[in-house]
Amino acid sequence: MTIKLLAVGKTDSSPLQQLISDYESRLKHYVKFDFEIILDLKNAKNLSETQQKEKEGELILKKLNPTDVLVLLDENGKQFSSIDFSEYLQKKMNAGTKQLVFVIGGPYGFSPEMYKKAQGKISLSKMTFSHQMIRLFIIEQIYRGCTILKNQPYHHR
Repeated sequence: MTIKLLAVGKTDSSPLQQLISDYESRLKHYVKFDFEIILDLKNAKNLSETQQKEKEGELILKKLNPTDVLVLLDENGKQFSSIDFSEYLQKKMNAGTKQLVFVIGGPYGFSPEMYKKAQGKISLSKMTFSHQMIRLFIIEQIYRGCTILKNQPYHHR
């Protein structure tokens, strides 16, 4: 199974990008992982929130294959413990999922079309974090989930 992370907008913080890159390289020992940035919309300030969500949604949907399992990182999504999240990943692998795609949307969230296409929503916390920090958090949790599945000591139960 391939795990793909799509995120709207590039990471501006160099230290944050270094941490993201570190976990990306660690993850490659466990699973095929792709992290793809969808560039910020040009002239976004001239668009309404709804227009911005729709245009970002169109760009995201173009990146998907018909068989992809789409999961939105959304404040109203299901919350997992790290162990439960590792079991979620295992279930997706066991189900023969070819590509599991997690998406971090833009500043206003997702369009209705994105919610229709999604097969799930996950929330990493009830707190609000910057979209740039969420990238690090989800990649670290995917890595943690993989180490849990391999019974490795990164995650101490």
